[in-house]
Amino acid sequence: MQIIKPSRLKKGDLIGLISPASAPEDMSSIESGTKYLESLGYQVIIGKNVGKSVGYMAGSDQERVDDIHFMFKKKEVKAVFCLRGGYGAPRLLDKINYKVIRNNPKIFVGYSDITALQLAFFQKTGLISFAGPMVSVDFHNDVDPFTEKMFWAILSSKKKIGKVSQPANESLFHLNKGIAKGRIIGGNLSVFSSLIGTPYMPTLKEKILLLEEIGEMPYKVDRMLSQLKLSKTLAQVKGVILGVFKDCNEHDPLKKTLTLGEVVGDYFQSMKIPVAYNFKHGHLKSNITVPIGIMTKLNASRGTVEFTESAVS
Repeated sequence: MQIIKPSRLKKGDLIGLISPASAPEDMSSIESGTKYLESLGYQVIIGKNVGKSVGYMAGSDQERVDDIHFMFKKKEVKAVFCLRGGYGAPRLLDKINYKVIRNNPKIFVGYSDITALQLAFFQKTGLISFAGPMVSVDFHNDVDPFTEKMFWAILSSKKKIGKVSQPANESLFHLNKGIAKGRIIGGNLSVFSSLIGTPYMPTLKEKILLLEEIGEMPYKVDRMLSQLKLSKTLAQVKGVILGVFKDCNEHDPLKKTLTLGEVVGDYFQSMKIPVAYNFKHGHLKSNITVPIGIMTKLNASRGTVEFTESAVS
């Protein structure tokens, strides 16, 4: 596969905003997010279908695909930022013209449900994309200093990124010691597991697997990890980085359950590969931006993650 790095972002560049999954819960966040981007010296264009709604999705499948195609085709647009995640992005995968993405590579940013698009883009085109802050979620009102500093540095510099700092210097812990090198692939566990067996899932052979989740009880996490194991997905990877599993514990003290830690341990502690956890990526205010598809070194023994190349050209 030919890996494609998008061109770095420069002040004055035009950024396109789209809603390929759900619509922003607060529509005023589009305006405040736009003002934030403009205050940094960027120009902004908003997809024509932004603001529409069909059930839990930000418009029909075709409307959302049209905005993706428009932003990638428009030469003046140098980056495409998602407004939020939510639901509905996987419905678009068989409707996207991947030649448009391949022939017009540019920065593409989002996380959560946007995982589906990022995996499909990498599989079909080799494009490096960015699991990072979304405009109506992370660039609305108070912007976290850690999140923005790392994000803009990665998007604007052609230098090797290097070792990743954690917010507040938090530690990265290990389930299994060891060192692994490979391209980092993954994202939201629910979305990731739903793509197994489809033509939109990249090969996991020789990869570093990244997983994060929000709002799923331990029995659901168990079910999804079981799918990864039974499909031989876990057997292919060289290492695993577990991001934050936010609000994934059983709240009912009377309900019989395994803890999240017990579920995770059941699947990963017996593996003969490095596995690290507490990587500050996911549904967090202080959030590490991860370039999906970039070469990565995981040293679980020392608790470090290193992006060993630049993410932009």
